[in-house]
Amino acid sequence: MAKTTAKKTAKKTAKKTAKKTAKKTAKKKTASKKPAKTSSKTSASRKAVVAKKAKKAAQLKPASSRRPKGPAWQWSAVETAAAIRSGAISAVETVEAHLERMRAVNPKLNAVVVDLSEEALKAAHAADKQRAKGGELGLLHGVPVTIKENVDYEGRSNFNGVPANKDLVAPSDAPVVRNLKKAGAIVIGLTNTPEFSFRGFTDNPLHGLTLNPWDPDITCGGSSGGAGSAVAAGIGTIAHGNDIGGSLRWPAHCNGVATIKSTQGRIPAFNASATAERPMLAHLMSAQGPLARHVADVRLALEVMSRRDPRDPWWVPAPLVGERPKGPIKVALAKIPEDMEVDPSVRAALRQAADHLERSGYRVSEVEVPDINGVWQTWCDIITNETVVMQEAGMLKVTSEDFHKAWGGMKAKANVLDLKAWMQATAARNGHIRAWQLFFEEYPVVLAPTTVKPTPGPREDTVSPERVREIFWGEIRFISAINVPGLPGAVVPVAVHDGKPIGVQLIAGRYREDLALDAAAAIEKRAGVLAHRLWESMA
Repeated sequence: MAKTTAKKTAKKTAKKTAKKTAKKTAKKKTASKKPAKTSSKTSASRKAVVAKKAKKAAQLKPASSRRPKGPAWQWSAVETAAAIRSGAISAVETVEAHLERMRAVNPKLNAVVVDLSEEALKAAHAADKQRAKGGELGLLHGVPVTIKENVDYEGRSNFNGVPANKDLVAPSDAPVVRNLKKAGAIVIGLTNTPEFSFRGFTDNPLHGLTLNPWDPDITCGGSSGGAGSAVAAGIGTIAHGNDIGGSLRWPAHCNGVATIKSTQGRIPAFNASATAERPMLAHLMSAQGPLARHVADVRLALEVMSRRDPRDPWWVPAPLVGERPKGPIKVALAKIPEDMEVDPSVRAALRQAADHLERSGYRVSEVEVPDINGVWQTWCDIITNETVVMQEAGMLKVTSEDFHKAWGGMKAKANVLDLKAWMQATAARNGHIRAWQLFFEEYPVVLAPTTVKPTPGPREDTVSPERVREIFWGEIRFISAINVPGLPGAVVPVAVHDGKPIGVQLIAGRYREDLALDAAAAIEKRAGVLAHRLWESMA
């Protein structure tokens, strides 16, 4: 009897235990199906981390090993980087192709004035060894580029077009050079620039005149004229340059390539070889940047160049992509001031660019932009007066007669400012920035000319002071003015007229390079890459 009771009790206990266990298991399963409660901030943060990891994985994942069409020097930077990463081509073969192209066309152009072939090949061999080991590669791993000879390149004189600067030996690379090298880019040469990079025409007593690959009878622009000429001709996939009054955008127009003058502070800048710090306003209106045959390459180079360097106190860690405006983006086709005579070929190119944008979903209206004349005069007054006070005496001692003529013409258009007037001019800059920022609230992108006239001859700024004023004030006013408010300005080629390229300028709000480049890419998609037509004529 006792045994039977014990058995019944044991059975009941076992059943109860089994039920409890089943309930607990069911609860756990149900709980695991329910989404975890997290704050929206945590969720967004996790999504960002996942997206970042996915992007990195995509970069590291070997792409198809198919080679792009044509010789390697004709490939875009994006294509070149992908081909090297996938193993379709080695860095050595890529660099050799660009060096061969340089040897073929540079003797005539004089775009690259310092040949870094030996150094470049060593770097290419090292790049191939690094790829063979596996691991993460830089965005520009093995990609050939050029550097303008007015920023520090370790161990070399920063001549800046002036023979007297031979003792200014760079103790380290400038931030933009360092960033390119960190990303794996291989520098194949240094490009020509006018004396002190102070002219819109590239010629100097040290290296001589740089020619335009489209036509030797027109200028290659300046001061990044060597950069523009080189990349258009197929020497390097990306060319470094800089811009304080149009020195990226003017050569881009002249040579039929694309560029972006970044917002002040976007790309770090510093030359350790300099004998003194740069004047404040000159620094605030200057920007480093890339020139390339493709807008996508400009965008890629901008990302690489923009990385932090502690040596530049003005560097800004701004995101490369901002919030997209709602609805179709409104583009202001800038009304040209009445005192600027527009050549029919330029007017047609602007209309063509507007047409390309409209077909791409933009809404284009002809609108008067904020005080372009006043902005330009502020630029001229500030730059000229700072230069007169800080640099003029020293520059005139070591520069050529051609420089004196060109500088005299620029200087003649500026107002002479005393301290009070100079402070008023710098204060006026704030008002100009505000006016443009408010304008961009309605029109996020401005379509404007680079020049309103056909591209001038290679030494036209030495003809007379009057001709210099005519060029800077009457023809390229829209380029220089944009440096005052520190706005990003892209240039993209649109058409060829009489065998000469014509580019247009796309301006956006501060730190909105993405909007300017998006519009440039939309135009390029319909207009095509003009360098391909150039190579046919050079063959």
